[in-house]
Amino acid sequence: METVEKSKLLEALKKGTVTVSFRKIDTGDLRVMPCTLNPAVLEANGVTTKVNLTGTDTEAFPVWSLDKNAWRSFRLDTVEGWEVLGE
Repeated sequence: METVEKSKLLEALKKGTVTVSFRKIDTGDLRVMPCTLNPAVLEANGVTTKVNLTGTDTEAFPVWSLDKNAWRSFRLDTVEGWEVLGE
């Protein structure tokens, strides 16, 4: 994933909910995950832990998974696509 695309994904995650499609490392299965880094959504879900993403050079993104109600991460090199779910 190019740096510009990583930046766009990070911004979308901070603004609202994003559905990310990626291949799981352990099984190769396609996972479609609604997730967010939006502080208001995190707070509404009772999440008090902050994630520190300093830049977009990291290979994995930690996100709050809305279908699992838990922190999850995905590797950027396994992402097949993503879309914003409303803003």
